[in-house]
Amino acid sequence: MSKGKLWGGRFKKPLLPELERFSNSFDVDLELAPYDIAGSIAHAKGLLEAKLLTRAQFTRMQRALLAIAKEIEGGTFAIADSDEDIHTAVERRLSEIDPEGAARLHAGRSRNDQIALDLRLYCRAAASAIAQELAGLVLELARSAGEHHALPMPGYTHLQRAQPVTVGHHLLAHAHPLLRDAERVMAAYAAAGEMPLGSAALAGSTLPLDRRAVADALGFTRLSRNSIDAVSDRDFALDLVYACLSIALHLSRLGEDVVLWSSSEFGFVKLADEISTGSSIMPQKRNPDIAELLRGRAGRPLASLTGLAMVLKGLPLAYDRDLEESKAHLFSAVDNCLQCLEAARLLVKHLAFDGERLAAAASDPDLLATDTAENLVAGGRAFREVHGEVGRSVLEGTHRPPWNVAESLRRRSLEGGPDPTRVAADAKAVGRQCAALRDWAKKHT
Repeated sequence: MSKGKLWGGRFKKPLLPELERFSNSFDVDLELAPYDIAGSIAHAKGLLEAKLLTRAQFTRMQRALLAIAKEIEGGTFAIADSDEDIHTAVERRLSEIDPEGAARLHAGRSRNDQIALDLRLYCRAAASAIAQELAGLVLELARSAGEHHALPMPGYTHLQRAQPVTVGHHLLAHAHPLLRDAERVMAAYAAAGEMPLGSAALAGSTLPLDRRAVADALGFTRLSRNSIDAVSDRDFALDLVYACLSIALHLSRLGEDVVLWSSSEFGFVKLADEISTGSSIMPQKRNPDIAELLRGRAGRPLASLTGLAMVLKGLPLAYDRDLEESKAHLFSAVDNCLQCLEAARLLVKHLAFDGERLAAAASDPDLLATDTAENLVAGGRAFREVHGEVGRSVLEGTHRPPWNVAESLRRRSLEGGPDPTRVAADAKAVGRQCAALRDWAKKHT
C-alpha cells in the first residue's frame, strides 16, 4: 500500500519517485486550500444530516479542519512527502489531529467531485474580486471623464486626426467596454453556481446525502443534473478565463493610448513620477512602462485560454488527470487580471492632461470638415455632392468651417455623442454603475 495515499489499498508498491514528482500538484493546488476546507466542512455537515456522523464527531472534525485552515493561512502547515495535492494534504493533516474524522470524512465523496467543487468556489470568489477591481478602475475613468468632460481633443480613425471629441468622451470609451467585461464576469460567476458535490467519482453515491442542503450551505444556486458531466465540466473556468482575456484586451488598448498620448509627438498627458520609469543610460527619459506592460500582459490570458481549451479538447468522459492542468491556466489568468486592473487604476488616477497641447491639436480647422459638409446638407444639399466640394476646399487650403470646436461639440448632442453636457451626464451614470457593481461584488464575496 502506498503510505498516505487516498487510493493505496489495491497497490503493493509505491509510485516511482520520479513520477511522484511529475504528478505532484501541491504547489498549484495550494490556491484552493480555503475552498477545500469550506467544501469539506459542508460535506461533513451533510454527513451529519444523513446521520452518518454524530454531532460530537462533526464538531471535532469541523474544529480540526478550521485549525488546518489557520495553519495554511499562517504559513505553518507542514508539507509531507505524501501530499500529492491539497486534498491529500488536508486529509493527511486531519488524520493527525482527528483520526476518526479523517477516516469518515470521505464517505460519499471522490476527489473528482471535490476538485470540481473547489474550482467552482474559487471561480466565484475570483469573479467577485475581479468585479471589485473593475469597479475601482472604471470609477477612476469616470472621475477623470467628469473632470475633463469639456476639454477638447482630436478624435482619431486610422490613427489620423478625424473629428473633435473631448477627453472625457474618450475616457468613457474605455470605461464602457470594461462595464461590458463586468457583465461577462458576473455571467462567469453564475456559470460556476452549480453544485457538483454528491456526484462522487462519476456515478453519485448510495448514501442518503442531502445535496440541496450542502448547496445552500455553500451558496450555490442549483445542483448539477448529471454526475458524469459534473466531474468533467470545466466550462465555467473557460468562461472566467475568457472574461479575463476580454479585460486584458481592453486594458491593452488603454495602455496603448497612454503610450501615444505621453509621447513628445502627441504630448497630451504628462506622466507623473508615480507611474513612469527612467532609462539606465539616457538621463532625460521618462518611460510609460506601466502602460506598456498592460499591452504586453494581454498575451498571458490568451495563452491561458488556449492552454485550457487544449486541455479540455477531446477528453473522454468522465474525469481524466489531464484536468489537473486546467488549474494552472485558470489561476494564471485570474492573478494576471487582478494585477493589471490595479495597475491600470493607478495609471489613470495619476494621469495629468495638458490642456494647452490638447486645445491646440483640436483647433485644426480640418477637424470640422464633416461639420461643414453637414451644415450644407442641413441647407438642402446632397451629401455626396458637398463631400467632394469640402474635400477640394481642404486640398486647396480654402476650407472655412461654419463654427468653432466648442460649437461643434455642443451640436454633437445625439445620445452617445461628445456634447460636453452629455459627457458629464454619462460620467455620472457610469459612476452609478460602478457603485452597483461594487454592491454586487460585496454581496457575492
